[in-house]
Amino acid sequence: MERVSHRGRVTAYRRTRPGGVGPTTLYVHGSGATHRVWGRQYAPSGPAHPAVALDLSGHGDSGDIDTEAGTATLDAYADDVVAVAAETDADVLVGNSLGGAIAQWVALEREWTPAAMVLLGTGPELPVFEGLREWLADDWDRAVEFLHERDRLFHDADHEAVARSREQMAAVGQAVTRRDFMTCHHFDVSDRLGEIDVPVLAICGEHDKLTPRAYHETLATEIPSGEVSFVPDAAHLAMVERPDPFNDIVGSFLDDAV
Repeated sequence: MERVSHRGRVTAYRRTRPGGVGPTTLYVHGSGATHRVWGRQYAPSGPAHPAVALDLSGHGDSGDIDTEAGTATLDAYADDVVAVAAETDADVLVGNSLGGAIAQWVALEREWTPAAMVLLGTGPELPVFEGLREWLADDWDRAVEFLHERDRLFHDADHEAVARSREQMAAVGQAVTRRDFMTCHHFDVSDRLGEIDVPVLAICGEHDKLTPRAYHETLATEIPSGEVSFVPDAAHLAMVERPDPFNDIVGSFLDDAV
C-alpha cells in the first residue's frame, strides 16, 4: 500500500500497473468495505490501467476521522479521494454505493473534476431502511446478516465472495460502518444532477434491492451526459459477483468517454 498525507491524516491506496496506457482509474468503495472489494478491477484483467483503489478514512489501512455522520463525513471522504487523485494523476472515478455518492460530491463540491465517472449501485439519494439503521446501532450481527441476504449485496455469489465481504465488514467494524450508512441516509443531490458536467455511466446489478433500477435511471436521465447499463445475475456488488461483464461494460464506456 502507498500513502498520502493530507489534512492531518494518512490515506492508504493501492496502485497497479502505473505504466499502463489507459486513463488512471480511481476506485472508491462503499459502506463497511475497503479497497479490496475492487480486486478484480485493479487486477491485470481489469478494464483500465493504471488503476488505483483507496481505503477511505477509518477503513483498511487509512487513519480515521472524528466526524458526525452526514455532510461532515461526506466532506472528509471527498477530501480522501481528491488527495489520492492528485497523488496518482487520476482521470476517472468509479464509485460503488457510498463511493458513488462521494464521486458525485467531488464532482459538485471540489475544484478537481474527473474526466468521467462510473456510478455502481448508487443514486442521487440513498435512504437507508429504518430497520437496518436500528440494527446498525443496536444489533450488529443482524445488520450484517440482513446485508448478506439474497439480492442485497449479492444475488447468488459463491461462498468465498460472501465470506470475504463479511470479513471486510467485521474488520471495518460497527461504528465506522454505521457512520457510512448514516452518511448515505443523509445524502441527497437530487436537485443538483444537472450540474454534473462529465460523462457518467450508472451501472445497476439486475437484482439489487439496496439501490434499485430507478435510482440509476434517474442518474442517467438527469445528468446531461448520463447513461445507464445493467449487469445480469448480480445485485449491489456487481463488480465482485460478475466481474467480467462489469469490467467489459466499464471498459467500453471509458473507450468512448475518455
